[in-house]
Amino acid sequence: MKKFLIAAALVLSIAAPAFAHHSPAAFEPQKTVTPTGTIKEFRWQNPHTWIELFVPNEKGEQVLWAVELTSPTYLVRAGWKSNTLKPGDKVTIVGRPLKSGEPGSAIFTSLTLADGRKLAERPARQGGEAK
Repeated sequence: MKKFLIAAALVLSIAAPAFAHHSPAAFEPQKTVTPTGTIKEFRWQNPHTWIELFVPNEKGEQVLWAVELTSPTYLVRAGWKSNTLKPGDKVTIVGRPLKSGEPGSAIFTSLTLADGRKLAERPARQGGEAK
């Protein structure tokens, strides 16, 4: 019984952080924000990629936004590469804002590049597939 409890405690100690970091509870699921700005950094890393974006506020001051995306594995399937975004690129992002209303952070939904191309986290569904 003692070995079972030790094994269970070990599994829970490893699994709990994995479940905890995936909670979207801080973000508003029914609202979107669309910051337009300049890429500071695109971090291609696991378990989530990140975009840091300079966005001018109403006073013309640059506000640094941090936008969380899914893992590189899913982005590759949707046509992304580690160099898809570069510092200095102009983009418009659609994302879910913080419930608190504070600007500067969002969960990614989609992105439009300066040339009009749109990118998402998942490949577009083909006709005939279930939604």
